[in-house]
Amino acid sequence: MTASPQPSGRSFPGSGLAKGLAVTLRTMTKKTVTAQYPETQPDLPPRTRGVIGLFEENCTVCMLCARECPDWCIYIDSHKETVPPAAPGGRERSRNVLDRFAIDFSLCMYCGICIEVCPFDALFWSPEFEYAETDIRDLTHERDKLRDWMWTVPAPPALVPAAEEPKEYAAARKSADRSADQQAAEAATAARPEPTRPEPTQPKPDRPEDGDAR
Repeated sequence: MTASPQPSGRSFPGSGLAKGLAVTLRTMTKKTVTAQYPETQPDLPPRTRGVIGLFEENCTVCMLCARECPDWCIYIDSHKETVPPAAPGGRERSRNVLDRFAIDFSLCMYCGICIEVCPFDALFWSPEFEYAETDIRDLTHERDKLRDWMWTVPAPPALVPAAEEPKEYAAARKSADRSADQQAAEAATAARPEPTRPEPTQPKPDRPEDGDAR
């Protein structure tokens, strides 16, 4: 067995105490600055966990956020609707329609699991934290209030210039290009004049050949 390597540097007795006193002396010489809140708003980091916003258009009612929430503070209600077929002769489909999406922030511990597990990016962190209430029942934010928090979500940081484009952007661009090409083809077909059909001609009577009796 090989012996574990020993640290090269040796600490003299009382070095830890000296380092601690040095930190104390540096702190004592700094000027104390008191932020006059709420007149002066604090500068929050970009990834501050303030309140959760809901982008309702992306929600598919998969219930994954409610199932993974350790505090069970997310309430979702939905119903099914029948969607007509997209093309003639196709089958009807059923989809989930969101009726209620609420988060009880009096129970939420701001772990962010619901945001991480959402497969369709329907939940986002907002840096807003000033939503205290005098009644605990008002801390349950319904879908309309959660939608209002979406307008306070900061824009994502810019991508690195040499970074690869996200596959979602490429898929969305390809789908948009395909839809634009299809619409252009339909417009060209509609603008193309219909070919005129030639009028039917009357058949000419057979001419008698030479030598035939009339």
